[in-house]
Amino acid sequence: MFPDESRFSLQSDSRRTFIWRAPGTRYHQENTIERHRYGGAGWLVCGGIILGSRTDLHVQSVTMTDHIYRDVILEQHVRLFRGAMGAEFLFMDDNARPHRANIVDECLQSEDITRMDWPAYSPDLNPIEHVWDMLGRRIAARQPPPTCLPELRRALLDEWCNIPQDQIDNLILSMPRRCKACIASSGRHTPY
Repeated sequence: MFPDESRFSLQSDSRRTFIWRAPGTRYHQENTIERHRYGGAGWLVCGGIILGSRTDLHVQSVTMTDHIYRDVILEQHVRLFRGAMGAEFLFMDDNARPHRANIVDECLQSEDITRMDWPAYSPDLNPIEHVWDMLGRRIAARQPPPTCLPELRRALLDEWCNIPQDQIDNLILSMPRRCKACIASSGRHTPY
């Protein structure tokens, strides 16, 4: 199982603007854009994917904490998938601080859930990162786009369910190839 969290907001989250400028014109007024410091109102979503299925999407307005992660993600979703899959179940998280808290470790041990070893700072290898990208593109393509938080929440839940499972399965099945490519490049960028 590959779980993760991502934030979606009514405004663009990227905080990046790509521009071309002539050498020596970096600070010219026409190349300076005033930006708001924060991405605006939005939701933190949590979900997980496995071959042939996915968890429900959990939508919340607060930051993920170790207690929320344990009580909502592990207890309500991961534990149930582990029970259905049996001893072959392998769990992956991305080493985020809430995922490594003692109460999370205790919960995983009490449920006999095996955690996959995962290198720190390797979220690009997690296939759910690509699912978040798919979800974001589906939200951006909606006509009309969500204009308020309740509309965004409904859109996130609808689009999560509408992502084709075969696309998710293909991402998961690409893991061996992507891991080999990462090892071959000594952890640097891979062209997958």
